Amino acid sequence: MQDLSFITNWIHNALSSVMPAWLTVTVECVLIGVVLLLVYSLLALFYILYERKICAWFQCRLGPNRVGPWGLLQSVADMFKILIKELIHLNHIDRFLFALAPYLVIVASVLTFAVLPWGNGLQIIDFNIGIFFLIAVSSIGVLGILLAGWSSNNKFTLIGSLRSGAQMVSYELSIGLSVLTMVCLAGTMSVGGIVQEQSDMWFIFKGHVPAIIAFVIYMIAGTAETNRGPFDLPEAESELTAGYHTEYSGIHFGFFYLAEYLNLFVVSGVASLLFFGGWMPFHIPGWESFNHIMDFIPSTIWFLGKAFVLSFVIIWFKWTFPRLRIDQLLALEWKYLLPINLFNLVLMVLIITFGWHF
Repeated sequence: MQDLSFITNWIHNALSSVMPAWLTVTVECVLIGVVLLLVYSLLALFYILYERKICAWFQCRLGPNRVGPWGLLQSVADMFKILIKELIHLNHIDRFLFALAPYLVIVASVLTFAVLPWGNGLQIIDFNIGIFFLIAVSSIGVLGILLAGWSSNNKFTLIGSLRSGAQMVSYELSIGLSVLTMVCLAGTMSVGGIVQEQSDMWFIFKGHVPAIIAFVIYMIAGTAETNRGPFDLPEAESELTAGYHTEYSGIHFGFFYLAEYLNLFVVSGVASLLFFGGWMPFHIPGWESFNHIMDFIPSTIWFLGKAFVLSFVIIWFKWTFPRLRIDQLLALEWKYLLPINLFNLVLMVLIITFGWHF
C-alpha cells in the first residue's frame, strides 16, 4: 500500500529549504489547523445531508431535493442561512459562560477529530498514549453542555444539560472499558500501533467473542455519548423544546449542531480504528493475491468507507428505535452494559494470557 507520508515530507522539505526551523514548524501548524477546520466543516455538511437522505429513505420519501442537483447543495444553503442569523442577546444570563460553552463543545470535537489516522502516513500526531489522549479530550465536551444549560437561566436548558451530563458521564465508562479491552489486545495505546497490529487481520475477527461484545457495547455507548436517538433525552423536543441549546441562536447554535454531527463521525472513526483496522485494508492470512488487490484501494478510502458504514448503523438506530426514558437509559448502562463490559475485559485478558486469539 502506498505510503502517503511523501506528501507531508515534500511540504516539510520545501518549507525547510526557504525558512528557518522555527518558522517552518509555525507554518506547518497553521497549515494543519486550516486543513483540519476545512475538512471538519466539509464533513459536517456531508453528514447533515447524509442523515437527511437516509432518514427520508427509511420513511419512504425523497428528502432534500430542491437546492442543487438532487438536493446536494441543501446543506450549503443551510450553512449560509445559519451564518447570517442574528445572535440574540438575552437578559439575566451568565454572559461569559453562555458564550464560552459552544466553544468548549467545538474544541473538544476538533481535538478528538485531529487524533484519527486518515491514511497510511496521514496522521497529525502519533504518540504512545494516543488513545488515552483521545478519551481525555473527548470528555471536555460535557463541560460545555453543562455550562450551556446552567448559564442560560432556563429550566428547560438546565434539565437538558443535567440529563446530558448524567448520560455522558455514565456511558463514558462503557466506552472507556470497550476501548481498554481492545488496547489489551493491541498491546499499545499508540493509534498508529493499533492500526499496524491489524495488518494481518482486523481485531473484530482476531479478538474472538470479547471483541464482538466490545464492539456492540461501544456502538450502543457511542450512540448515547453523542446524544443521538434513541438516547436523545437531553434534546427531547416534546419535553424540553431543544434541550440545553434552546436559548442559542445563529453561529453559536451552529457550533452545537456541527459538533453533534462530527461527534458521530468521530465515534464511527474510533470504532473503525479499534475494530476494523482504521485505514488498513481487509487482509486474509495466506491469501496473498487477494491481499495484494486490497492494497490497491487507497488507505484514505478504506478509513472513510468504514466510518461512513458505521455512521449509517448509528443513524439507523435513531430512525428505528423509540426514545428511552431517563431511568431506562441509566439502568441500561449501570445494570447491564457496565457489568458485561467488566466481565468482557477479564475474558479478553484471559484470552491474551493463554494465547487463544488469532
